[in-house]
Amino acid sequence: MTPITVLTVDDHPLLREGIAAVLENHSDLRMVGQAASGHEALERCRELRPDIVLMDLQMPEMSGIDAIIAIRSELPQTRIIVLTAHGTDEQILRGLNAGAAGYLLKDGLRKELVDTIRRVHAGHRGISSAVAQRIVEHTAGESLTEREFDVLTGAAAGNSNKMIADKLSISEETVKSHMRSILSKLGANDRTHAVAIAVKRGMIDL
Repeated sequence: MTPITVLTVDDHPLLREGIAAVLENHSDLRMVGQAASGHEALERCRELRPDIVLMDLQMPEMSGIDAIIAIRSELPQTRIIVLTAHGTDEQILRGLNAGAAGYLLKDGLRKELVDTIRRVHAGHRGISSAVAQRIVEHTAGESLTEREFDVLTGAAAGNSNKMIADKLSISEETVKSHMRSILSKLGANDRTHAVAIAVKRGMIDL
Protein backbone atom coordinates (compact mmCIF):
# COMPACT_ATOMS: atom_id res chain seq x y z
CA MET A 1 0.00 0.00 0.00
CA THR A 2 1.31 3.44 -0.92
CA PRO A 3 1.94 5.47 2.26
CA ILE A 4 0.06 8.71 2.91
CA THR A 5 2.64 11.48 2.50
CA VAL A 6 2.68 14.23 5.11
CA LEU A 7 4.26 17.71 5.31
CA THR A 8 4.44 19.39 8.73
CA VAL A 9 4.38 23.19 8.96
CA ASP A 10 5.27 24.78 12.30
CA ASP A 11 7.88 27.29 13.44
CA HIS A 12 8.78 25.14 16.48
CA PRO A 13 11.35 22.43 15.57
CA LEU A 14 10.50 20.31 18.63
CA LEU A 15 6.88 19.96 17.56
CA ARG A 16 7.89 18.99 14.03
CA GLU A 17 10.28 16.39 15.41
CA GLY A 18 7.61 15.07 17.77
CA ILE A 19 5.15 14.61 14.90
CA ALA A 20 7.82 12.87 12.83
CA ALA A 21 8.44 10.45 15.73
CA VAL A 22 4.73 9.63 15.94
CA LEU A 23 4.35 9.04 12.21
CA GLU A 24 7.39 6.81 11.83
CA ASN A 25 5.64 4.17 13.94
CA HIS A 26 2.95 3.73 11.26
CA SER A 27 3.84 2.07 7.96
CA ASP A 28 0.95 3.68 6.09
CA LEU A 29 2.17 7.23 6.92
CA ARG A 30 5.36 8.90 5.70
CA MET A 31 6.74 12.30 6.63
CA VAL A 32 8.17 13.76 3.42
CA GLY A 33 9.10 17.24 4.59
CA GLN A 34 8.92 20.06 7.09
CA ALA A 35 8.48 23.83 6.86
CA ALA A 36 8.83 26.64 9.39
CA SER A 37 6.75 29.36 7.70
CA GLY A 38 3.79 29.84 5.38
CA HIS A 39 6.01 30.82 2.46
CA GLU A 40 8.22 27.77 2.96
CA ALA A 41 5.12 25.58 3.23
CA LEU A 42 3.90 26.73 -0.18
CA GLU A 43 7.32 26.10 -1.73
CA ARG A 44 7.58 22.63 -0.17
CA CYS A 45 4.07 21.73 -1.31
CA ARG A 46 4.94 22.70 -4.87
CA GLU A 47 8.04 20.53 -4.67
CA LEU A 48 6.75 17.50 -2.75
CA ARG A 49 3.02 17.39 -3.56
CA PRO A 50 2.11 15.86 -0.18
CA ASP A 51 -1.25 14.18 0.43
CA ILE A 52 -1.66 15.88 3.80
CA VAL A 53 -0.32 19.13 5.26
CA LEU A 54 -0.31 19.64 9.04
CA MET A 55 -0.53 23.42 9.38
CA ASP A 56 0.05 25.70 12.36
CA LEU A 57 -1.78 29.05 12.16
CA GLN A 58 0.55 31.32 14.13
CA MET A 59 3.69 31.74 12.03
CA PRO A 60 5.97 34.55 10.87
CA GLU A 61 5.74 36.23 7.44
CA MET A 62 2.71 34.41 6.04
CA SER A 63 -0.02 33.26 8.42
CA GLY A 64 -1.34 29.72 8.37
CA ILE A 65 -4.70 30.98 7.05
CA ASP A 66 -3.03 32.68 4.07
CA ALA A 67 -0.90 29.59 3.48
CA ILE A 68 -3.97 27.34 3.45
CA ILE A 69 -5.67 29.57 0.88
CA ALA A 70 -2.55 29.66 -1.32
CA ILE A 71 -1.94 25.91 -1.15
CA ARG A 72 -5.56 25.00 -1.79
CA SER A 73 -5.62 27.41 -4.74
CA GLU A 74 -2.58 25.84 -6.42
CA LEU A 75 -2.90 22.25 -5.20
CA PRO A 76 -6.57 21.48 -4.53
CA GLN A 77 -5.83 17.77 -4.13
CA THR A 78 -3.68 18.46 -1.06
CA ARG A 79 -5.73 18.23 2.11
CA ILE A 80 -4.88 20.36 5.13
CA ILE A 81 -5.26 19.71 8.85
CA VAL A 82 -4.82 22.68 11.16
CA LEU A 83 -2.80 22.09 14.33
CA THR A 84 -2.86 24.87 16.89
CA ALA A 85 -2.37 25.38 20.61
CA HIS A 86 -4.77 28.30 20.95
CA GLY A 87 -7.80 27.72 18.79
CA THR A 88 -10.09 30.70 19.28
CA ASP A 89 -13.63 30.36 17.98
CA GLU A 90 -13.14 32.77 15.10
CA GLN A 91 -9.75 31.27 14.24
CA ILE A 92 -11.29 27.81 14.00
CA LEU A 93 -13.97 29.02 11.60
CA ARG A 94 -11.47 31.00 9.52
CA GLY A 95 -9.26 27.94 9.16
CA LEU A 96 -12.13 25.75 8.02
CA ASN A 97 -13.53 28.42 5.72
CA ALA A 98 -10.07 28.83 4.15
CA GLY A 99 -10.18 25.20 3.08
CA ALA A 100 -8.84 23.10 5.95
CA ALA A 101 -10.36 19.62 6.11
CA GLY A 102 -9.38 18.97 9.71
CA TYR A 103 -8.68 20.82 12.93
CA LEU A 104 -6.83 19.54 15.99
CA LEU A 105 -5.60 21.19 19.17
CA LYS A 106 -1.95 20.37 19.83
CA ASP A 107 -2.62 18.93 23.28
CA GLY A 108 -4.61 16.13 21.64
CA LEU A 109 -2.10 15.14 18.96
CA ARG A 110 -0.91 11.86 20.43
CA LYS A 111 -4.45 10.53 20.74
CA GLU A 112 -6.00 11.90 17.57
CA LEU A 113 -3.32 12.76 14.98
CA VAL A 114 -2.89 9.42 13.21
CA ASP A 115 -6.62 8.64 12.96
CA THR A 116 -7.36 12.19 11.78
CA ILE A 117 -4.76 11.99 9.00
CA ARG A 118 -6.25 8.72 7.78
CA ARG A 119 -9.78 10.08 7.98
CA VAL A 120 -8.98 13.29 6.09
CA HIS A 121 -7.02 11.40 3.44
CA ALA A 122 -10.09 9.22 2.89
CA GLY A 123 -12.10 12.35 2.08
CA HIS A 124 -13.78 12.99 5.41
CA ARG A 125 -13.64 15.87 7.87
CA GLY A 126 -11.26 15.45 10.79
CA ILE A 127 -12.33 17.72 13.62
CA SER A 128 -11.68 16.86 17.25
CA SER A 129 -14.71 16.67 19.56
CA ALA A 130 -13.45 19.64 21.59
CA VAL A 131 -13.19 21.80 18.48
CA ALA A 132 -16.56 20.62 17.15
CA GLN A 133 -18.24 21.65 20.39
CA ARG A 134 -16.73 25.13 20.19
CA ILE A 135 -17.92 25.53 16.60
CA VAL A 136 -21.47 24.65 17.67
CA GLU A 137 -21.33 27.14 20.55
CA HIS A 138 -19.89 29.89 18.36
CA THR A 139 -22.30 29.50 15.47
CA ALA A 140 -25.30 29.31 17.80
CA GLY A 141 -25.30 33.10 17.88
CA GLU A 142 -25.58 35.58 15.04
CA SER A 143 -22.44 36.54 13.15
CA LEU A 144 -21.41 40.15 12.60
CA THR A 145 -21.91 41.79 9.23
CA GLU A 146 -18.87 43.19 7.44
CA ARG A 147 -19.83 46.75 8.39
CA GLU A 148 -20.40 45.76 12.03
CA PHE A 149 -16.97 44.18 12.02
CA ASP A 150 -15.51 47.46 10.69
CA VAL A 151 -17.23 49.42 13.47
CA LEU A 152 -16.03 47.00 16.14
CA THR A 153 -12.47 47.14 14.78
CA GLY A 154 -12.62 50.94 14.94
CA ALA A 155 -13.85 50.83 18.52
CA ALA A 156 -11.08 48.39 19.46
CA ALA A 157 -8.55 50.90 18.12
CA GLY A 158 -9.89 53.49 20.57
CA ASN A 159 -11.84 55.60 18.08
CA SER A 160 -14.95 57.52 19.08
CA ASN A 161 -18.21 57.02 17.23
CA LYS A 162 -17.60 60.23 15.30
CA MET A 163 -14.10 59.10 14.26
CA ILE A 164 -15.44 55.72 13.15
CA ALA A 165 -18.21 57.45 11.20
CA ASP A 166 -15.71 59.70 9.42
CA LYS A 167 -13.45 56.77 8.51
CA LEU A 168 -16.31 54.68 7.16
CA SER A 169 -18.11 57.61 5.52
CA ILE A 170 -21.33 56.94 7.38
CA SER A 171 -23.31 58.96 9.93
CA GLU A 172 -22.58 58.86 13.64
CA GLU A 173 -26.14 57.65 14.22
CA THR A 174 -25.49 54.71 11.88
CA VAL A 175 -22.37 53.83 13.88
CA LYS A 176 -24.47 53.86 17.08
CA SER A 177 -27.03 51.59 15.40
CA HIS A 178 -24.31 49.15 14.35
CA MET A 179 -22.85 49.21 17.85
CA ARG A 180 -26.25 48.36 19.39
CA SER A 181 -26.48 45.41 17.01
CA ILE A 182 -22.92 44.31 17.90
CA LEU A 183 -23.69 44.40 21.63
CA SER A 184 -26.82 42.33 21.08
CA LYS A 185 -25.11 39.71 18.91
CA LEU A 186 -22.10 39.32 21.20
CA GLY A 187 -24.13 39.50 24.42
CA ALA A 188 -21.97 42.41 25.57
CA ASN A 189 -22.82 45.07 28.15
CA ASP A 190 -20.93 47.91 26.46
CA ARG A 191 -18.36 48.56 23.72
CA THR A 192 -15.41 47.71 25.98
CA HIS A 193 -17.02 44.38 26.84
CA ALA A 194 -17.74 43.78 23.14
CA VAL A 195 -14.09 44.35 22.26
CA ALA A 196 -12.99 41.99 25.05
CA ILE A 197 -15.33 39.26 23.76
CA ALA A 198 -14.13 39.76 20.19
CA VAL A 199 -10.48 39.49 21.25
CA LYS A 200 -11.18 36.33 23.25
CA ARG A 201 -12.91 34.74 20.25
CA GLY A 202 -10.05 35.69 17.96
CA MET A 203 -12.24 37.98 15.84
CA ILE A 204 -9.84 40.90 16.24
CA ASP A 205 -6.27 41.43 17.47
CA LEU A 206 -5.14 44.24 19.72
